[in-house]
Amino acid sequence: MPKVILLSQAPLPFSQIGSWTTLYKNYLQGKHLIDHIVCPEPEEKWETVSYRFVAQDYWTKIQQKWTKNPYLGYLKGLNSILNSDEKYIIQIVDNFGIVAPLVAFLKEKGLRDHCYLQFFYHGFAPFYGNFESRWFYENIQEMVLLTHDSYQVHKERYTVLPTRFSVLHNGIDTTKFFSLSQKDKHALKQNKGVADKKVFVWCAQDRPKKGLHLLLDAWKGVFETRKDIVLWVIGCEAKIPHDGVTFFGRIPNDELTVYYQASDCYLFPILWHEGFGLSLIEALHCGTYTIASALGGVPEVLQYGKLGMLVENPHFVSAWQKALLEFLEDPISKNSLPPDLYSSKSWNEGMNAIIERAKASI
Repeated sequence: MPKVILLSQAPLPFSQIGSWTTLYKNYLQGKHLIDHIVCPEPEEKWETVSYRFVAQDYWTKIQQKWTKNPYLGYLKGLNSILNSDEKYIIQIVDNFGIVAPLVAFLKEKGLRDHCYLQFFYHGFAPFYGNFESRWFYENIQEMVLLTHDSYQVHKERYTVLPTRFSVLHNGIDTTKFFSLSQKDKHALKQNKGVADKKVFVWCAQDRPKKGLHLLLDAWKGVFETRKDIVLWVIGCEAKIPHDGVTFFGRIPNDELTVYYQASDCYLFPILWHEGFGLSLIEALHCGTYTIASALGGVPEVLQYGKLGMLVENPHFVSAWQKALLEFLEDPISKNSLPPDLYSSKSWNEGMNAIIERAKASI
C-alpha cells in the first residue's frame, strides 16, 4: 500500500494562526491517511504520524548555499523515508519552488515512477503564465484547488493542462463555530452592550487587499443616517477614530466565536481574488448573514448569492453603502447553511477520498 508523505514549510502543529495549517491540524487529530511529515521541528508533536525534521545544521546550510537549493533540508528528510520497494504519494502545499528540485532528486534516486505528486493550491488565479506552466503540470500528477471556479479559470488560462484536477473546499471546526438561538443571541448582545444595535463585523489583518479602508469610507456615509448600528473591527488597531466603529485589535481564534455569534452581518470586502476565506465560513456557521465581494472563490462559497449578498463592484464605495443600507432596510436574521457544508468533517472526508483515489492510480 502506498505511503503518504506531507512536505510542509510550516512546523506542524503550527503554533500561530494559519488557514491550511489549521485544516491539517483538524485532519491529523482524527482518522487520517498521512504516514509521514517532513517539516521544521514543531514545539509539540502528534503521535499519530512519523516525523522527519528539516535539517538546519551548519553543514546543510553551507550545502544549500553552494548548490543554490534552499530545499536541501527537505530532500534529506525525504531521503530517509523513501526506499525502492514502496510507492509514495507526496503532498505539497502552495510551495511551487520545491517541485523542480524534488523531481530532479527523485529522478536521480531512480524513484520518480514510485511517487505521485499532489499539489494543493490555496490561491485562486493561476500561478504561472501559459507557456511556463507546461513543465510544472507535466511533472505533477494532481492539482487540488479550493473551488470549481478556480479550475474554470485554470482551464481557460492554459492551452495545455496535462494533469488531474480535484476540488477540496475549506472546512472549519463546527463544534467551535455554530449559531445560537435568537434568545441566546439576544442575551449575548445584551452582554456586549449592543442589544439595541445592528452589529456588523469585519475580521482580518489590515492590508489594502482586505478592503477595510474602503469599507470605512462607506460606513461613514451610512452612519450619518443610521445611528442604530455599530461596526466591530477585529484584527487591527485604529489609526484614526471613526464614529460608530469599535476596534478590538487582535483576538485569539478560539475567542472569535462570540463576536460572530453576537453580530448580525459579517462584512468581507476583499479587493483581490481570494481563494476561499476561512473567516467567511466561520461567520456563516455562526449564523451571521454575510455581505462579500464577488471576487475569486467567494461567489462559489456563498453559492452565488444563496448564502449571502455578493457585491458585484466591490471597488466602489457606493456599492458598499448600497449593500449596507439594503441589509438594514430588510435584515436577514440567519442564513440557511447546511450543518456539514464547509465543515472540518467534510474536509477530512474529502482529503481521504483524494488520497484513496491517488493510491488506486499509482
